Amino acid sequence: MPSSPQSASAYPPAPLPLHIIIIGCGLGGLAAAHTLASSGHKVTILEAAEKIGEVGAGIQVTPNVVRLLLRWGLGSELERVAVEPEAVVFRRYENGEIVGRTKWGENMRKEFGVPYYHIHRADYHTMLSHLALSHPHVTLRLSSLVTSHTPHPTTPSITLSSGEVLSADLIIGADGIKSLTRNIVVGRKDQASPTGDAAYRATISAEKMMEDEELRGLIERPEMTAWMGPRRHIMGYCIRGRREYNLVMLHPARDAVFAPSTLPSNNSNPNSSSDSSKETGDSFKNKAEQRKAEKAREESWTAKGSVEEMRAEFADFEPRIKKMLSFIPSTLVWKLFDRAPLPNWIHPTSPIVLIGDACHPMLPYRAQGAAMAIEDAAVLGVLLSRISSKAQLRPLLQAYFELRVGRTSETQKSSRLNQWIFHLEDGEEQRERDRQMRQAMEDDEAEELELSKSGGSGGEGGGRGKGGNEGNMNQWADKRKNGEQFGYDAEEVGKRWWREHGGALARL
Repeated sequence: MPSSPQSASAYPPAPLPLHIIIIGCGLGGLAAAHTLASSGHKVTILEAAEKIGEVGAGIQVTPNVVRLLLRWGLGSELERVAVEPEAVVFRRYENGEIVGRTKWGENMRKEFGVPYYHIHRADYHTMLSHLALSHPHVTLRLSSLVTSHTPHPTTPSITLSSGEVLSADLIIGADGIKSLTRNIVVGRKDQASPTGDAAYRATISAEKMMEDEELRGLIERPEMTAWMGPRRHIMGYCIRGRREYNLVMLHPARDAVFAPSTLPSNNSNPNSSSDSSKETGDSFKNKAEQRKAEKAREESWTAKGSVEEMRAEFADFEPRIKKMLSFIPSTLVWKLFDRAPLPNWIHPTSPIVLIGDACHPMLPYRAQGAAMAIEDAAVLGVLLSRISSKAQLRPLLQAYFELRVGRTSETQKSSRLNQWIFHLEDGEEQRERDRQMRQAMEDDEAEELELSKSGGSGGEGGGRGKGGNEGNMNQWADKRKNGEQFGYDAEEVGKRWWREHGGALARL
C-alpha cells in the first residue's frame, strides 16, 4: 500500500538497517512495524494470539492521527469504513436536554486540514495490519508468547513459551496494559491503580434504530453524543459507514476491590495537587480473598458483562437510552485502571523501549489511547530512519522518550479531567459545568451566524467562541487545547529533531 511522497520523505532508507523485534500486534505495534520497515529495518512482530484480529467496538480517530494515516495511503479505506461526525453534543442524563454542542465536520477540516473520524476497532486493526504486513521487511509470528527478556548492551533477547530464544538490535514493547516488557524496563512489577470506573461496550444495528422514530435522528445526523450523569456517562456515535451505532457506558465498577486511598473523590478535580494514582499495599485474610482481589483488578478489553446489570445501571437515564439498551443482547465490560507516568521508557543498559499503553496507558475520556501509540510509532520511526551507527541508537531512543513523555503525560491529565467533568454529582459544580458548556455553545452559534451573514470563512479561530473558550469544561470547545491535541504532527516532530540535533549525532 503506497504512502504519499510527504510520508516517504519522513522515512528515508536508513544507512544502518536494524533487526527489530516488536512484541505485540495491536494498533501501536502495527504502526511501528510500518514506520520502521518503511526505512528498510527488518521487523519481526511477535503476537501471543493464535490468529490476528481485534475485538471491541468503536474508536475515535482524531486529526493528529488522521493526518498520518492519510500520508500512509489509507485515505480511501477510512472513507469506506469510517464516519465523520458533525459535532460533539453533551446532554443531561435524565431527559436528554442539550447543555453543550461543538461543531466538528467542516470546522475540523478547516482548522487542522484533516477530518475527525469514528471507526470500528476491528476495521482500524485490519487496515493497519494490511499496511504493516505489505512490507517485505515485516514478519508476523503468531502463537509467540514472550515469557522472559534477557537485556544485553547490544543484542537483547527474548524467550518464547516454546523455549525458542530470539535476539535483535532493538526490542520494542508494544505489549499493552499488561506489558511484561514494562516490568523489565522499570525493574519491578508496575502496579496499576483502579479508577473506580468500568465501561460496558456494545454496538446496535443502525437499521434497527432507523425503524424507531425517537432513535432515527442519532443515525441520520451523525454526532458524538455524551449523556452525563452522576458518576456515569454514555458516549454514542455511528461507525461502519453509519451501519452500526456504538455505545460506551461508563459506570462505577461495583464488583472491583478498590483500596479507598486509590480512589479519586468524585467531586475533586483530578488535576489538583492530590495524587490519585499512587500505589497501595494490600493485606488479605486468606488466599481466596487475595485471588478475588486479583481477579477484580484484572485489566481486560474482552471480559463478558451482564446485560441485566448494564440496563439496571442506567435505569434513570432518558427513554432513548433505555430503548437502545433493550436492543443489546450481549456486552463487553472493561474495568479501568490508571498508572502514573513512568520515569523512563528505555531499559537502563539495553536497547529495549516501550510504546503505547505499555508506557502511558490512557483512560478513554479523551479518546487518545490509540492516537498516542500511533504517534509514538511515527516519532520513533522518523528518528531511526537516519541511524548510521550502533552508537547512535541509545541517544535516539532517549530523544524519542524526551519528545514524547511531556505530550503523553499532558494527554493523560486531560483524560482524567474529563472523567471528573463527565461524572459530577448533581449540584453546584454540575450546574457550573452545564453553564460553561451552554455558554460555549451559544458563543459558537452566534459566531457561526455572524460569519454566515458576512460570508466569512471563520479564519483561524472560527467556531470557537469568544476568547477561544479557554478553560471551558467542554474540552473540545477549547481552541488552545484543540490546537495542542489535534494540530500535532508526529512526523514533523521527528524531522525537526534531526534538523536541530542531527549534526552532533552524526559524529558518533
